[in-house]
Amino acid sequence: MEDTRRSPKFRSRKFVQALDRHRMAGSTGRIGAAGDNAAMESFFSLLQKNVLNRRSWATRQELRITIVTWIERTYHRHRRQAALDRLTPVEFEAVMTTPALQAA
Repeated sequence: MEDTRRSPKFRSRKFVQALDRHRMAGSTGRIGAAGDNAAMESFFSLLQKNVLNRRSWATRQELRITIVTWIERTYHRHRRQAALDRLTPVEFEAVMTTPALQAA
């Protein structure tokens, strides 16, 4: 199998150098496999709609805090997860918490 991280056919030289510098591997998805990036495209679409298109920020730090807050308070809490039988973390905790613990 071809190493797509180093192949100029798939990566610019500067990008490959940045990957190497940060000890990262580039995507090795198959050509024409539309589902490979679907999860990330969905995430970035939601981020764009729910955070980036709402207003502008005075500093990069302010934007960074807004993005992290959105991910932690909204995205992670409301996203259905396969590992939790397609429940959100909030739904999973409600189902798994016993009535005695809920009363406490």
